[in-house]
Amino acid sequence: MKKLRLYIPVIALLSLAACKKSFLDTEDVTTATEQNFYKTTDDAWKALVGTYDGLQRVWSGGFALPLATEIMSDNAYGGGGASDGLGIQMMDEFDKLRSPSDQNLFGDNWSAYYKAIFYANMLISHLDQVNWAGNDNLRKVYESEARFIRAYCYFDMVRLWGNIPLITKSSTENVPQAPADSVYRLIAEDLKFATENLPATNYGAQSPSTYGRVTKWAAESLIGRVFLYYTGYYGKSDLVGTVSKAQALAYLEDVISNGGFGLVSKFANLWPAASVKDYVGEDNKETVFAIKYTFTSNYNGNADGNHWMVMFGIRIQSIYPYGLGWGAATVNTKLWNAYEAGDTRKVATITSITDENLDFQNKKDQREYTGYYNKKYSPMADSAGKSLAEKMGGVNFMIGQYQDYVSIRYADVLLMAAELGSPNAQKYFDDVRNRAFGGTAPAKTVSQANIMTERRLEFAGEGQRYWDLLRQGVNVAASTIAESVTVQNGGVNTAKTISATKITETKGLSQIPYTQITLSNNLLQQNAGW
Repeated sequence: MKKLRLYIPVIALLSLAACKKSFLDTEDVTTATEQNFYKTTDDAWKALVGTYDGLQRVWSGGFALPLATEIMSDNAYGGGGASDGLGIQMMDEFDKLRSPSDQNLFGDNWSAYYKAIFYANMLISHLDQVNWAGNDNLRKVYESEARFIRAYCYFDMVRLWGNIPLITKSSTENVPQAPADSVYRLIAEDLKFATENLPATNYGAQSPSTYGRVTKWAAESLIGRVFLYYTGYYGKSDLVGTVSKAQALAYLEDVISNGGFGLVSKFANLWPAASVKDYVGEDNKETVFAIKYTFTSNYNGNADGNHWMVMFGIRIQSIYPYGLGWGAATVNTKLWNAYEAGDTRKVATITSITDENLDFQNKKDQREYTGYYNKKYSPMADSAGKSLAEKMGGVNFMIGQYQDYVSIRYADVLLMAAELGSPNAQKYFDDVRNRAFGGTAPAKTVSQANIMTERRLEFAGEGQRYWDLLRQGVNVAASTIAESVTVQNGGVNTAKTISATKITETKGLSQIPYTQITLSNNLLQQNAGW
């Protein structure tokens, strides 16, 4: 078989980035080779850190999923600059004719995901070379963390592209796309292994030095998410015969009963730009799993910053406390109007230019202007307009954003358990709503429809909405997302159409990068509609 250029072939290319307030501080091992490296537990540790680094980098180029999936959902439009190319609109409207030359929107992401998977596979396949000195538990912990990261990456990829190459060894071979069930079976097996072999350390007993590492609770929570998506999107009753509905619920109930997590008392305090002085900080009791970032990215190979958050920023203007950005994912007015009166999540989630009396001067440079931006993942600036990332020492605000991506929040665990039919479903549902209303929310009976509405309002701006729509059925997603609307492009009212037909043609899947199809000698097949 021919070899592809999309994978990193040697362990020598691992880059072990430093990470603020976390365990990722370690020495570089770039002189090591596959043949001489995996000997000691210290070697295994360094390789594990490299695997985390691979996960940290999957969105350092291309379109980060928190950004892309907000745009593909009914929460946001493409936005961006009025004179920019139309690739982001092509993604927003599922229409390749919007920008036929943009054939590799997710090209960097494809490569980065497979690099991260390569690192995980390399570590897993060499564990037997390491002298564990009788510490079999440590071996199982390292394997569990690597397998979680592999599962996390494959879950992103299979949702985004559907049928993808499935590689479980440290291989660079050119392989065909695997059936989705094969990918989901590996995801389920990896996550189940992690749940069985990671210690049940309560959140309150965790050390700050381990924040950002995979836990039993993260693995159990991700199983719940995978179960709900797979069974919904593919119309199945269980997760490829490996996890039943009852088992998925049991995993989530374990997190709720024994994980030691809880809801932060005020929703706004979860987000730096929404609370400023009252921000509860990273790794708070609601964080089940987060991808860690820091401000130290540079242009010499260190890529441990949040490279995608700048896309959410207000278009090329700092307005305290918001830092400037590229104005992508302008928030759909329908989302702003979806919140009930008294729901604190509305102003904690969305920056409203008018309601906050912000002196925004760049409408003529903004495409698909709505007057609303993502507040949860907004870059921040001081009162003089200086980027906080640069004030902390970052070389550039574009690559130095340092806010972690909270992938799994405790609120998500509660709502997933409610959706799966927990006896405590109403309580879990009410807990999330009551926090949103600052005490007692208007009464609402728990139901599938009400849970899906609540999920939209709770997780808006966090990259969950699109997947929640798709798992209700492609037709449901298409009809919900589709609209004909007037937006402002460069200050001029312009008609915009998102066609349900385009979404159903693609089955909600994204374009496989054409460069990868070429590199595979056309072994890879493009998704329908692209």
